[in-house]
Amino acid sequence: MMPLPSITCLESFECVARHGSVSRAAAELNLTQSAVSRQIHQLEELLDVALFERVRQRVVITDAGKLYLKDVNRIMIDLKDSTSRIMACGGSASLLNIAVLPTFATRWLMPRLSGFLQQNPDITVNFATRTTQFDFEAEPFDVAIHYGSSNWPGAVAHHLMDEDTVPVCNPKFETANKIKKPSDLVGATLLHQSTRTTAWAEWFELMGVKNSHPLRGPRFEQFAMIAQAAISGLGVALLPRLLIEDELSLGRLTALFSRSVRSSSSYYVVIPESKISSPLTAAFTEWILREAKGSGKTVIRNYHKLSKTY
Repeated sequence: MMPLPSITCLESFECVARHGSVSRAAAELNLTQSAVSRQIHQLEELLDVALFERVRQRVVITDAGKLYLKDVNRIMIDLKDSTSRIMACGGSASLLNIAVLPTFATRWLMPRLSGFLQQNPDITVNFATRTTQFDFEAEPFDVAIHYGSSNWPGAVAHHLMDEDTVPVCNPKFETANKIKKPSDLVGATLLHQSTRTTAWAEWFELMGVKNSHPLRGPRFEQFAMIAQAAISGLGVALLPRLLIEDELSLGRLTALFSRSVRSSSSYYVVIPESKISSPLTAAFTEWILREAKGSGKTVIRNYHKLSKTY
């Protein structure tokens, strides 16, 4: 079996590389300089490679050391993350790791989550942001909240809710730009979501409005950023109603027209096949599906198509 370096040797190596000094590394690690030097020497002997060059009072990392440092940093970060996750669960096996969409989690999921935790007080929930599909085998999440289609290899997707979008802006922006009908948006500044670059073009097409430049305008990575830009009067945003309920009710944003557009994609709760029989995953899935149904944001079967009146 190949011998592996100790964690203390790797810590000393990373610290010396970061500071470029054995003495400063020793001070940070609360060790003597001789102890740090000994650990670096042990690591170099194990690797049979010089990791540092001694230049007067300083140590300079070698090219081999730089290459090794990249992997060591990654390993140390992964180890720290794994350790903190285990410590966070307090020795309990009731740990649920969920991949979420950032704005959906902030605006819709978090305000409701206390209900799930009250029903399941022994469960600890961890969240991480993922905006696209990923490999459940490479990233061991128990559940994912996904926007798109139900097709996810190696997983089962349950329909959570559909999405209705509506053009919104600051009320003062609406007045200043005299926006009364969809065609009035042709000359307005349009705010775009970077992962839905054609959303405005599709909206104008549905409205029967010709716009030669529907893709122009600033782009933002998250809906929360677009919403704040619209609130600040930077332009008109095409946003899902379910993510801006508070802004609409408080009058910080105004919906420009009474009709919404049903998106072709939907929100899903996705479970990897290996976790289907997990009681924790089942409890969360059942809960969030009930919440979605109760919120009135699930599919409206008698949803009316857009009419020509606005």
